[in-house]
Amino acid sequence: MAKENEALKSSRPAKTERQKKLDRRNEAIQARRNAAKKSADKKENWFVRVWKRLKKWFREMKSELKKVVWPTKKQTLNNTIVACAVMIVTGVVLWAFDQVAMLIVDFLIGLGA
Repeated sequence: MAKENEALKSSRPAKTERQKKLDRRNEAIQARRNAAKKSADKKENWFVRVWKRLKKWFREMKSELKKVVWPTKKQTLNNTIVACAVMIVTGVVLWAFDQVAMLIVDFLIGLGA
């Protein structure tokens, strides 16, 4: 078998540098043609491309929402109570600061009169 391969190799004339160069050039041209053909095939209508992207985005969003651990009713109620309490405390602190600032301004105005 090896002798047959050697015989075949020796019977074929070796490629010259010019032939090798032409082969590489032809391969490069063919690769460019294939790339141009692929890009021409990919060029779709703008609406089709946008619609495909939107469908993909919603599909991915749906799969991500399945991974979310949603709070229980008790946790939601507890978080709502905490948020309301923080808002009331913040309002009282701001009201107190406003009253103190108003007293200081009235005092300073009274000094000038």
